[in-house]
Amino acid sequence: MKRAAASVSRFTYLELENWRNFIRVQTAWQRRVFLLGANASGKSNFLDVFRFLRDIVAVGGGGFQAAVARRGGVAKLRCLFSRRYPELRVLVRVGTDEAPDEWTYELRFNQEQQRRVTLTREFVAHRDRTLLDRPDEEDRHDPQRLTQTHLEQINVNREFRALAEFFSEVKYLHVVPQLIREPDRSTGKRDDPYGGDFLEQVARVSEKTRNE
Repeated sequence: MKRAAASVSRFTYLELENWRNFIRVQTAWQRRVFLLGANASGKSNFLDVFRFLRDIVAVGGGGFQAAVARRGGVAKLRCLFSRRYPELRVLVRVGTDEAPDEWTYELRFNQEQQRRVTLTREFVAHRDRTLLDRPDEEDRHDPQRLTQTHLEQINVNREFRALAEFFSEVKYLHVVPQLIREPDRSTGKRDDPYGGDFLEQVARVSEKTRNE
């Protein structure tokens, strides 16, 4: 059983720059992580980066532009303490205990004077092999391409679609104990992020996944 759990893909590393109220973050991730802090200290802002990656690739979610807009735009996402460095950066690694650097994904973006959100870098590596490094020559000839990630486009992400699918499965639950004890408060909701159907969600997961 331990061997099976160790082979499950997960986030293994995270770097952030100018993300919300964090100037810079570098942290390795174990299989189980506890994030502690006082109210309004930035825990939700920190965890939102995982939802952000999911929103980029979510079917019908609008992609990169919508993911940024949903959070109030670059001005709301950018750390207030880093006005000298306007670029935002997210880097994650995905892997297993045996191979923690299976995948690397880096995204840098900024806002142009016309308030258009634009990629300044998108990078994908699988193990030691670089699969994508943008901007490339086509981007330089057509800057409009830099308003979308390759991650969200199925016509160009074939080599790293497994990574996009991994991001799409991210779930962020802000479980409210009262809703678990009294699920009638959220009757009719499915995949409720506040946990109204939390026990049902657990029951829908396969026994193998639950045991891992």
